[in-house]
Amino acid sequence: MASDKGLLGQSGWKVWLLFLLISLGSQAARAQAIVEAAGATANSGTAASSVKSAKAPSLDTEKAVSSHLVAPAGPPADEANRKALEDQAGPEAGKLMLHSVPSGAQIFINGLFVGRTPLLLVVPPGKYKLEMRGQRQDYGKRNIGLLPHETQDIIVTLGALYPGRVSTR
Repeated sequence: MASDKGLLGQSGWKVWLLFLLISLGSQAARAQAIVEAAGATANSGTAASSVKSAKAPSLDTEKAVSSHLVAPAGPPADEANRKALEDQAGPEAGKLMLHSVPSGAQIFINGLFVGRTPLLLVVPPGKYKLEMRGQRQDYGKRNIGLLPHETQDIIVTLGALYPGRVSTR
């Protein structure tokens, strides 16, 4: 019984430590929720006043909805950018049939995302900067000149965006 002479006993400190950790964990989760609620309103210029009145959102993860993850209304960006190009095409439009190796790469025309390969685009004649980005950090780019009523079949073989080896020599 000499070991039970401590204030909490042999197993009492373990229970106390567990209680302390649980208490701190719930306080940290509540603090995080308050910070996120304040951050959602910080862009409107009323961050200082909204922090004071912000209530901690419910910690029920099934019902919690974050205001900064709301999907934008309207068509996806690639459809909107592709439609804008096709609307400018006019009667002298050309066609670009775009392929990549491997298939499924993201296509950017003049920096705007327009879809994934393979893709047929109807665009006005002119010069275009074509970039393709693969799913595994693959990358390819081309400059394209398209004449009126011309159809080009373009195949881009994607290569590593970053070098696989770095030499110090």
